[in-house]
Amino acid sequence: MTHPEALFATRWLGVYRIGAWDYVRRPHADAAVGILAITPDNEIVLVEQFRIPVQRRVIELPAGLVGDEVQYQGESLVATARRELLEETGYRAEAMTELLATPTSAGMTSEFLHLFHATGLRREHAGGGVGGEDIVVHQVALAGLRPWLAARQADGLAIDFKIAAALWLAGM
Repeated sequence: MTHPEALFATRWLGVYRIGAWDYVRRPHADAAVGILAITPDNEIVLVEQFRIPVQRRVIELPAGLVGDEVQYQGESLVATARRELLEETGYRAEAMTELLATPTSAGMTSEFLHLFHATGLRREHAGGGVGGEDIVVHQVALAGLRPWLAARQADGLAIDFKIAAALWLAGM
C-alpha cells in the first residue's frame, strides 16, 4: 500500500495525494453508517437537515461517522448505527442488519458507507440530533414515499440517493 502525501488538513478534513491523484479523507473516521429505519406502522424514518456543501436542506437516511469523536473511537459499526439512529430520530432499534458496505465516492474519498436495516423500532424521544444539529425527523408511509419525496424535491430540497439504494437492498 502506498503512503499518501498530506497536502492540507483541518480538524475535520484532509487533502492527500498518491502519485498524481488527490483525494480527501477525514482524519478520525474512514467509515460512516446509514440506517434504513422502518416503523411497525410501515413508515420510513427520514431526517432533513441543511448541508453546507450543497447549500440546501437534504432529505436523508439517519446517518453518522464512525469513531469521529474521542468518546466513540473504537465503537463498532452496529453500535454507531444504533447510537446515531437514537440521537437523530429518537428511535431505538431491536435489530440492526448490515445491508451493504460501499465506497461513498471512490474517486474522491477513502470513506466507506455501511448501510443498515433497523427493525423493531421503539420511539424514546423526539430526536433532532445533538450538539447544535438542526435535524427534522419525518415518518413517511412507504406506500406514499415516492410522491412525498417528489413534493420535497419540488420545494427545492435535495433527496439523497441512499434512500432508494437502502430500500432496494432491503427488498422494499
